[in-house]
Amino acid sequence: MEEKGASPEMTVFKDLSFFSGKSNDVLDEIEIINSRSNFIQVVRRLGTNVVYTAIGDIKKSEVYKETPIKVNFLAADSLIYQSKFSFFVKLDSKNSFSYRVEESDAPVVFPYGKNIETPIGDIIITPDDRYFNAYQGQLLKISLNPLEKVAQGYKNLVKISNIEEYSKIVNLAMTHPVPQKARDILNELVDVYNQNAVNDKKEIADRTFSFINERINSISSNLSQVDQSAQEFKTSRGLADIGSQANINLNIGAENQQLLENARTQLNMASSMKGIVDGAEDFSQTLPANIGLSDPSVTNATAKYNQLVQERKRLLKSSNEKNPMIVNIDDQLKGIKNSLQSSLNNTVGNLTLQVNNLSTQQSRINSKIYSAPKNERALRDITRKQETTEALYLFLLQRREESQVALASAAPKSRVIDRAHLADDAPVSPNKPKIYLAALVLGVLIPFAFVHLAKVLDNKIHNMASLEKLVKNYPVLAELPKVDKKKKIVLDGDSRSVLSESLRILRTNLDYLVKSGPAEEKNNVVLITSSVSGEGKTFVSSNLAAIFSSTGKKVLLIGADIRNPKIHDFFDGGSKEKAQSLGLSEYLMDEALNENDVIQQATINDYRIDIVYSGKIYPNPSELLMRERIETLLKKVSQEYDYVIVDSAPLMLVTDTLLITPYTNHTLYVTRADVTETKVVDFPIALAKEGKVKGLCFIVNDVKEGNLGYGGKYGYGYGIKTKKWWQFG
Repeated sequence: MEEKGASPEMTVFKDLSFFSGKSNDVLDEIEIINSRSNFIQVVRRLGTNVVYTAIGDIKKSEVYKETPIKVNFLAADSLIYQSKFSFFVKLDSKNSFSYRVEESDAPVVFPYGKNIETPIGDIIITPDDRYFNAYQGQLLKISLNPLEKVAQGYKNLVKISNIEEYSKIVNLAMTHPVPQKARDILNELVDVYNQNAVNDKKEIADRTFSFINERINSISSNLSQVDQSAQEFKTSRGLADIGSQANINLNIGAENQQLLENARTQLNMASSMKGIVDGAEDFSQTLPANIGLSDPSVTNATAKYNQLVQERKRLLKSSNEKNPMIVNIDDQLKGIKNSLQSSLNNTVGNLTLQVNNLSTQQSRINSKIYSAPKNERALRDITRKQETTEALYLFLLQRREESQVALASAAPKSRVIDRAHLADDAPVSPNKPKIYLAALVLGVLIPFAFVHLAKVLDNKIHNMASLEKLVKNYPVLAELPKVDKKKKIVLDGDSRSVLSESLRILRTNLDYLVKSGPAEEKNNVVLITSSVSGEGKTFVSSNLAAIFSSTGKKVLLIGADIRNPKIHDFFDGGSKEKAQSLGLSEYLMDEALNENDVIQQATINDYRIDIVYSGKIYPNPSELLMRERIETLLKKVSQEYDYVIVDSAPLMLVTDTLLITPYTNHTLYVTRADVTETKVVDFPIALAKEGKVKGLCFIVNDVKEGNLGYGGKYGYGYGIKTKKWWQFG
C-alpha cells in the first residue's frame, strides 16, 4: 500500500537540497489509517451512529441497511453527532406505528411523517416499502450514539498489521456481529484514507503552483534589473575586454620590474663601494675591482688606485713612509681617492633617482593590474546573478507545467489488493469448542487454585493433627468437637456422643500424666489456660471436672480468673448469687477465711463437684495472686482431692496465670480451631522452655466434625460413618 519514492507534487523541488520528498514508513501509515479522525469520517459517511435493533422474544439482532423505516433528525448535525438517545418503535401497520422512549412505557401511536418531539429535537419516521413487510408487527429499538464514541469503538475493533516484517502490504481485519457492516466499515476506511491522501496531494500541488507563480513574477522583474546593471558597469569603467587589458599591463609591469631590480642592484653595489672607499685611510688595502658597476670612471680609478697601493707595499719593504717616492705615491692615492669618492657619489645619486622613478612607474602599473580582478569579479558577480536569475526563471516555468500535470494526475496513496470479505463462513466468535475447553480447564483449575491459596494463607489451627505438627515434643491430649453455643455442661454419663468420647479421651490422657508423676507427690493440680478470651478454657475446665467426677473421683474446680470470672455461667444457670458469693478473691483478701469457707458444692448428672468460685472482682487481681495464700490453698486441696482443676486467666493478656504456675503440676493450654493462630503456640512453648510453666500440654477445642481426627478421616465415638468423597448431604 505504501508509495515508492516521494509524492509527485514534492518532486517539483526534488533538485533543491533544502526541500526534497521522503518515502513514507509503513508503520506510520498504519497509524494514519487507524487514526481517530478517519473513523469519525467513516461513521459520518455510513451513518452508523444510528443503530436499528430488532427486539425478539429470545435475542436482539441489529438491522443494518435493509431497515423497514428511516429516521430523520431535524436538529443540527453538531447536536446529533454529540447526543445519546434511544427509543422504541413498533411497526403496527404501513400507516401508523407505536412510539415509546422506554420499553416499559405506554406506547403512543403516530402516523408516518409526523413530527415527534424528543429531547434532542423533532424527528420524522418514514417507512421503507422494500423491507417493511419483513418487520411488520416487530418492535425496533433505534439508538443514537455520540459520533466520537462510535468511532472509538470501531477503532478498537479494527486490527491493522503487516503481512511480513518488511512488507509494504498491510491487512485490515474486524470482528463484528453484522458481517456486511464490518465489510462496509473496512472498505470505507480505506476509501477515506485514500481520499484524504489525494486531497493532501492536491492541496500541496495548489500551494506549489501559487508559490511558483509568485516567484516567476518576482524573478522576471529581477532579470531586467540585472541586465541593466551589467550595461551600466561596463560603461562607467570603460571596459571592453578586461582580459586583454590585463595581459598588456602584466607584460609592461614585468619589464619595468626587471629594470627596477637592476637599478637597485647597482645602487647597492655603489653604496657598498662608497663605504669601502670612505673607510680606506692608510692606503694599506686594495679596493674591490670589477664589482659590476656600469660607470667606467669608477672602474678605471679603482684599477689605478689598486696598482699604486701594491707599488707602495713593495717600496715599504725596502724603505719607510718618509721616502720621497712613497710620499709621492701617497699624494697620488689621495687624488685618486677624492676622484673616486666624487664619482661614486654621483653614481649613487643617479641610481637613487632611477630607482625612485622606476618604483613610481611600477606602482602605477600594479594599480592597473590589481584593479583588473576587482572589475572582473564585480562584472562576474553581475553576470552570475544574471545567469542564475535566468536559469531559475526557466526552471520555474518548467516546474509550473509539471505541477499542473501532477495536480491533474494525483493518485491515491495506496492500492486495494482485495476488498473486505468474510474470512470464513462460520462465525469467528463465540468459538464453542474453545469456550467449552476453557470452561473445563477453569472449572478444574479455579477450585484447586482456591484450595491452594487458602492453604498458603491459612495461619489457623484446625485440629489435633495440625497442632501436633507445630508443638512437636509437647503432647496434644485431645480435640473437642464444635457444640451448640447454648450448651454449657454437656456431659451425660450414658452419652456416646462425639463430645463425650472426646472428654473421656482427654480424661484418660490427663490421668496418665497425673499418675506418671513421683509416687511421693500427688501431682494432681492441673492449670487450664489459653491465649486469649473466648477459646473455651472455662468450657474445658468445667467439663473436665464433670468427666472426672463421673468416675467417682473427688474433684475441686477453682475459678482463678478473678478478672473476668465465667465458671458461675456453667453451674446453677449462671446465678448472680453464686458469682457474688465467697470465692477465691475473698479467700486471698481475708486471712480469717479458710478453704472450707469458699468451697461450694454443685451436682451434675448426680455427680458431685466442689467449686471455688472466683468471687468478687477487685481492682488489684495480680497483687492478690502474689500472696502466699494461693500457694497454701493449692497445696492443701491437692492433698484432699484426687484432682484439682484451676481455670486461670488467658496467658497472653495478663500476668495472673504466671503467678499461679509455680504451684501447679500440669498446664493444659486450650486452643480453638479456626480461631487460634499457629504462631500463638510459640509463646507457651517458650515459657515452658524457660521453666515458667510446668507439664505443658495442649488441647484443641471447637473442631468441626469434618476435621475431627487426623485429617477428618476418622471420627470419635461409635456409629460415626465417614462419607465417601462422592457422597453429598
